[in-house]
Amino acid sequence: MRKLLMAAGLALIGMNAVAQHEEHPYIPEPDKAVQQKLDEWQDWKFGMIIHWGPYSQWGVVESWSLCPEDEGFTQRKPYGIPYYDYLKKYEALGKSFNPVKFNPEHWAKAAADAGMKYMVFTTKHHDGYCMFDTKQTDYRITGPDVAFSKNPRANVAKEIFEAFRKEGVHTGAYFSKPDWNTEYYWWSYFPPKDRNPSYDISKYPERWNKFKQFTYNQIEELMTGYGKLEILWLDGGWVRPEKYQTAESRTWGTTKAQDQDIDMPKIAAMARGHQPGLIVVDRSVHSQYENYRTPEQQIPDKPLSYPWETCMTMGGSWSYVPNDQYKSVNTLIHNLVDIVAKGGNYLLNVGPGPDGELHDAAYTTMKGIGEWMHVNGDAIYGTRAVAPYKDGKVCFTTKKDGSVYAIYLLDDQEKLPATITFKGLTPAKKARVEILGGAKSLVWKTANGSTVINIPSAMQGKGFKHAVAIRISAVEKL
Repeated sequence: MRKLLMAAGLALIGMNAVAQHEEHPYIPEPDKAVQQKLDEWQDWKFGMIIHWGPYSQWGVVESWSLCPEDEGFTQRKPYGIPYYDYLKKYEALGKSFNPVKFNPEHWAKAAADAGMKYMVFTTKHHDGYCMFDTKQTDYRITGPDVAFSKNPRANVAKEIFEAFRKEGVHTGAYFSKPDWNTEYYWWSYFPPKDRNPSYDISKYPERWNKFKQFTYNQIEELMTGYGKLEILWLDGGWVRPEKYQTAESRTWGTTKAQDQDIDMPKIAAMARGHQPGLIVVDRSVHSQYENYRTPEQQIPDKPLSYPWETCMTMGGSWSYVPNDQYKSVNTLIHNLVDIVAKGGNYLLNVGPGPDGELHDAAYTTMKGIGEWMHVNGDAIYGTRAVAPYKDGKVCFTTKKDGSVYAIYLLDDQEKLPATITFKGLTPAKKARVEILGGAKSLVWKTANGSTVINIPSAMQGKGFKHAVAIRISAVEKL
């Protein structure tokens, strides 16, 4: 997942990329079942993505230290170790991987209690290590020489998907299109120079065709052996046909961009044949198979005209870091409200450790989010964006019944003020106005073109945290 863009080493799709997205029109999926699933997905609003693999044993960035590019996020630790020595040690991590505390039910319960409605699990990252029981390679957690392979729960992807579905959480599979372990992508005859194939595809088309079949076979395994999956989340956007290359994508890596066509129409047709209505997210490739777009570590500054999802780390890293610093509950809830008010979904990442357990901070953070969502979830789920989207510290969402929520963002330790004022929306004359978690209807008025809602003193001292959602049963038409 780590990098599609080279700039800054953080965001795949920052504000410049959002602007570029606008230059490449969104292509709607004609499949009615997919359209329906996308509409449902837009109701879910909040989800979890899990990055996990043998790299957690070292606490290093997922996959990218294998990539011979001179970027901050690709550096090997310790710095300066010869590349092939490092590669050998890195690949050996797959054998010693032994997450004996693996308990996906614990993760799933925490996610569900936090109000997360869907999840995406990294079945394979760019390093090619498979967290599922693929038959295409031995470089997998169920491989015969892997420490964890004798564990009855060794097929961790299957265990994770089943655990989350039992909690009522919708499931999706992250899958890396590039694979830096297979000879069909990084052919050992040529040393890799960057993230792209180590050979000239045009000179060795038969090798590329084997890679296409390899990829197809692995995705079909996921679509047929892991229960109901509703999202296929494809990463590694430099793997794309020549016709979809952009000025930006041509800068990814140090070698000339190639025609890395893996035949997405064939893959999508196969996948949906097994999983009707499947949402396919071919990240950053602006084709029919990018059913929604995924700004990473960024929140757009305005609503977007297509389905979208901000993916972001709960801590500071996508993968496990021993002493990772987690964002505050207040920050994450404010992010969620901001994203939802702009019409997006929020996919929040956690990285399990080498023993299979999450940081304590991940659980306490999710617990805090869940306490807020338990009271205020109605202002989040099943909503859509409504102009003016945001006015100062107030964000707006709307329900299909015409009701509107004005969500006031509280700073840390801030008490609910005596009045909440905003412009752009006015309650209808007989509208009921009330705070979620409060028992009384609120008094409001208009003044100088603004709506002013009075908050009773008893309610101001009630201990609201993070944000308060004010439900307005109906608003005047603009």
